[in-house]
Amino acid sequence: MLLLGILIIIVSINIIHASGVNNEELPVKLQLTKQLLTKPREGKGDERPNIVFVICDAMDGRLVGRDDLLQMPNINNLAKNGVNFINAYTNSPICCPSRSALWSGRHTHITESWNNYKGLSKDYPTWAVLLEQAGYNTKIYGKTDYVSGSHSLSNRMEAWTRNVNFTLAQEGHPTPVLFGNESTTNVSTDWLLLPSITQWIQTNASKSSQPFLLYVGFTLPHPYNTPSSGKAAGGSTFKTSPYWLKKVNQSAVTIPKWIPLDQMHPVDYYETATKNCTSDFTTDEIHKIRAYYYAMCAETDAMFGVILDALKSNNLLQDSYVFFTADHGDLAMEHRQFYKMSMYEGSSHVPMVAMTPQKDNLKPGVVTTPVSLVDVFPTFMDIANVTHPLGLNGTSLLPLLQDPSSRHQSQDRPDYILSQYHGCNVNMSSYMLRQGDWKIVVYGDGKTTPPHLFNLATDPEELDDLVNKEPDKVKEMEQLLASIMDFSAVTTKVEDYNKQSFTEWKKSVGDKYSDKLANLRWWKDWQKAPKEYEKKIDEWLNS
Repeated sequence: MLLLGILIIIVSINIIHASGVNNEELPVKLQLTKQLLTKPREGKGDERPNIVFVICDAMDGRLVGRDDLLQMPNINNLAKNGVNFINAYTNSPICCPSRSALWSGRHTHITESWNNYKGLSKDYPTWAVLLEQAGYNTKIYGKTDYVSGSHSLSNRMEAWTRNVNFTLAQEGHPTPVLFGNESTTNVSTDWLLLPSITQWIQTNASKSSQPFLLYVGFTLPHPYNTPSSGKAAGGSTFKTSPYWLKKVNQSAVTIPKWIPLDQMHPVDYYETATKNCTSDFTTDEIHKIRAYYYAMCAETDAMFGVILDALKSNNLLQDSYVFFTADHGDLAMEHRQFYKMSMYEGSSHVPMVAMTPQKDNLKPGVVTTPVSLVDVFPTFMDIANVTHPLGLNGTSLLPLLQDPSSRHQSQDRPDYILSQYHGCNVNMSSYMLRQGDWKIVVYGDGKTTPPHLFNLATDPEELDDLVNKEPDKVKEMEQLLASIMDFSAVTTKVEDYNKQSFTEWKKSVGDKYSDKLANLRWWKDWQKAPKEYEKKIDEWLNS
């Protein structure tokens, strides 16, 4: 009765419309209190399946199944023997906003997780919190990165000032680095997580009377920091060892086609420039960057394999759902860029492979229906037989996992996915819809900058922009986007947030302001004309 009284009081204070993607953010207390009243549906109890969720950082989803290019036997076997979602996307192609969508089940404009500094609150009721409340034995290892306040000052500064009238290189030049020798297997520090993970599986998970949730977050294959770029260096080093490089078929590594700089879309040019990619690259440099990135993916796969082996040796795959995905991809020099932040496939397309409990004996298969990371939250609730909290934007993947006959149909889910980006290295908000073979990317208010339109079936490399050739399709997809969200208002909201955040930061540093600005990741370009750049910031603040 006490809990019910608390719930009634909270609901009476917060009258909330909770349908679709246009919800306001639900109060944390309401969601938590609601969930405290939620119990597993009768008849399941401790027989509910375990959930194993492994997420890496920056893996291009198109690499799954590419045995001709690189060796990723564990991920590929999971895809062959489980369910492979071949059209899976991030909801925002950068670490914290993507993970905020994943952990909240809600779109970026709903939670206002605008950049790597602005994510969710510490006490946000994520699916891990709700599963633990519902009786799951919960263990989290490695990178989570969905809470506000993380990442460097440079990172948030580049996001806040993206509308200032200057274009400064914000990243180190992408660089391939070979480390160790042919017996060097442990390049990434992620390997240090594995002894504790395998021990927990053996001593805790295998003996638990409760179903368990095991979460593992790898930092690989995200590029490493580049020390030569200064103290605030970003990640522009593609580092691997000869051992992992042997896992890559060098003859299958392609050199992507580039549009000339003077013919680039204005947003693409800004991304290329701020990522320090406007200078000349040799074919050998590009080949190495791409090959080393693939080798980093192979190393990631091997670490995932250690977890699978531990689950198998403890007979836990019989009763466990196993998922592997990534927060976003990496362009690896496609479109004359590395890193993420872009809506091009290399950046926005993520792996999503899953295996159902072996005791269920379900058929493996391929899902062509578009899915995204916000779908994870409702999926976990359904697996655990827990009522969905209000306001989720995703749709459960469970029907697609359990019913092979439905895997090419929408199954009461939208036939599109929504992704959006509001952070650094892009000079205006971007909004992407993938629907069928079509992808549209709308910028800013949708009026001052032309969109991109691609047909991925005929143009998988996204080099033939059809925006002027297919005006009816552009109009149709723009109208769909407008029906989902007021993207122009969101753009304005982000711009206001950026100005307010920068202004507050400027006041907080006082007379150290000029020195702070001069020592961010853009320092090499900044030192060319510091007074001029400060003046441009002032003009932006006063505009």
